[in-house]
Amino acid sequence: MKILDKYLAKQFLLTIFFGLIAFTLIFVILNMMENLDDFIDQSVPATIIFHYYLVFSPEIIRLITPVAVLFAALFVAGKSSSSSELTAIKASGISMYRFMLPFLITAFLISMLSIYFSGYVVPLANKIKANLEVTYLKRGLNYAGANLFFQDSKSRIVNVAFFDNTSDQAVRVSIQEFQPDDPTKMVSRIDASKMVYDTLSKNWIARNGVRRIFLENGENTTYFDTLRLNYLGFTPKELDTKQQKIEEMNFDDLKKYIKTQQQAGNDPTDTLIEYYSRYSFSMASFIIVFFGLPISANKRRGGVAVHVGINILVTFIYLVFMKISEAFGKNDAMNPILTAWLANLIFLAAAIYNLPKMRQ
Repeated sequence: MKILDKYLAKQFLLTIFFGLIAFTLIFVILNMMENLDDFIDQSVPATIIFHYYLVFSPEIIRLITPVAVLFAALFVAGKSSSSSELTAIKASGISMYRFMLPFLITAFLISMLSIYFSGYVVPLANKIKANLEVTYLKRGLNYAGANLFFQDSKSRIVNVAFFDNTSDQAVRVSIQEFQPDDPTKMVSRIDASKMVYDTLSKNWIARNGVRRIFLENGENTTYFDTLRLNYLGFTPKELDTKQQKIEEMNFDDLKKYIKTQQQAGNDPTDTLIEYYSRYSFSMASFIIVFFGLPISANKRRGGVAVHVGINILVTFIYLVFMKISEAFGKNDAMNPILTAWLANLIFLAAAIYNLPKMRQ
């Protein structure tokens, strides 16, 4: 059995490898044709283009891994079935459940690696890719720290016209405080030309501004040169995170961002769905193989092509179903965890239901 397991696992992994290369090259060539004019217009060096597509590839690999894994499983199992290898395996007393085991173990290990890959490698690659686009393709030139507008607490709103993360300095800052029980009524406002972060005291210091306190019969206005704001609940690093794109955040960044949103009283549903979806989509390789392999192992007319066609269709139905459930979740129709895992649970249940019906 060890020889058979090694043989099937080796064929499975080799097919996955070549499938990933083929699919990735297709996407890279298509994207290169689309960006060719920009590369020429901006005189981008060949080494930078190579670097760009090197960091462009992880996102593509993440998306096509379930398809490549399924394709490999169906190809190897279908080939074994059509060439009567599977018949010989059954004749030797090996059940179909045992035949599926090396495929499922390999797919499960790939899913585990995919969790780390999609949670840390892909966000880092996306961040580098975005920087290359800004530097060499002149895309997304709006500075990441421009026009920041966020809720620091349930009763405080902060607006920053420009934030320089190299000097930890914010320009044209407005801090508005509202009554906790009546968010439509402003109780105070601070407007400052700049605000700097004191790393020793870990406090913000506003400079050259005005502070207004609104009363029932008027307001008190105070002008200041410096004003220490020790009650603000954010740091310079968190200001960068607030403007960082979700696809550039790793698991740790997403956790912090979710916590910040909850503390500020904002709705973190979209971020929670993205966080849990990275886990669920990584497990798609295992779930889809578990669902599709029993179908492929049954010998049918048309050989491998029919098996691949049927199960690739199932794969895309699976992906479409994930997007539909995600839409329901973002509209607060479902819990974020259920939203992320619903497609997996349904296909897993269908796979378990279909398993006893597989021909032995």
